[in-house]
Amino acid sequence: MTDAENLIIRDAHDHDMDAIQAIYAHHVRYGLASWEVSPPSIAEMRARRAAIQEGGFPYRVADRAGEVLGYTYASQYRPRPAYRNTVENAIYVAESARGQGIGPVLLDDIVEQCTALGFRRMVAVIGDSENIPSIKLHERAGFQMVGVIPACGYKSGRWLDQVLMQKALGPGDSEPPDCHS
Repeated sequence: MTDAENLIIRDAHDHDMDAIQAIYAHHVRYGLASWEVSPPSIAEMRARRAAIQEGGFPYRVADRAGEVLGYTYASQYRPRPAYRNTVENAIYVAESARGQGIGPVLLDDIVEQCTALGFRRMVAVIGDSENIPSIKLHERAGFQMVGVIPACGYKSGRWLDQVLMQKALGPGDSEPPDCHS
């Protein structure tokens, strides 16, 4: 059995939010993937998930035997209408589940979900150029590096770069999207 076996990737629900908030809180406190400095409450995390799902975007969890080991979602990349075919992804894995192959499964799932929804490009905004695991995860999934904004954030006593990676979904930009404007 591989580490990723027996994982169920499914839509997130209210009963998952305690686990999701705990996973995210760890990343906020000890990591650089999120540039928040204080973990949001469970109520705030529920409101964020609801807004994402109500916007028509996927919000998914990796569940093994009833335990949420990670989560992923896609959201609107930017608010202007011309960006409507592009999404931004987020992936967070529980510290206890790191190295078990959950990140790649979640990333593959969110790419598949967004492709099926007709989105044409996915952008990964990675917290810091030293976040090699996230950069490698996205590279293995076919994302390409498109830029680094040096020292645009400050957390944990140091300046942080923002890494931008992207992947075409479906036909990408080889043909116009379904809704023309």
